Amino acid sequence: MKSASLLTLTCLLGSAAFMACAQDAEVRNRVVIVENVKFDYAQVLNVEPVFQTLRATRTEEHCEPVSTRTLAPVNVTGEEPQEEKGRFGRFMDSVRSIFKREDGRTEDMAPVVEAPAANNGPLLTRDCRIIPVGREFRRPIAYDVDYVYKGTKYRSRLPEDPGNRLKIRVSITPWVGAEQGSAANP
Repeated sequence: MKSASLLTLTCLLGSAAFMACAQDAEVRNRVVIVENVKFDYAQVLNVEPVFQTLRATRTEEHCEPVSTRTLAPVNVTGEEPQEEKGRFGRFMDSVRSIFKREDGRTEDMAPVVEAPAANNGPLLTRDCRIIPVGREFRRPIAYDVDYVYKGTKYRSRLPEDPGNRLKIRVSITPWVGAEQGSAANP
């Protein structure tokens, strides 16, 4: 029976000590510490954009230019090149134009038939091939801002460029720790 009462006494003393420690912690938890907040402005020293690089590839047709210096001149008007004619040649052309019909025949001549073009000259073929072309795009996604407030330099990453001044939130809260509680009560 002695051992049962001793065990009960030990439990009671242990729970009393635990309650005393819990009350000390509860005193700290019962007081709500209010945060003191004000807004102020800091001087911006430097702003560096942070870029996101996007890469894309697309295919394009790339053609080598054709040199036309070695080719014979091409008649683009469709008219026959005329050599310089004398007075008699010009007179014959004017008389011939009087006797021409609208279909291109003269009264005494057989129908004018154009000869098919001879493919004796070189054909102009372009040297083209499909090649991938890489593109790179950069866009700012954030800004690293260096600023000073009351003589202390800070650096923050912000979503926008703040300009010359940066609005900041200043918060002051007392720190309540274990060693502060023991130092306050000597």
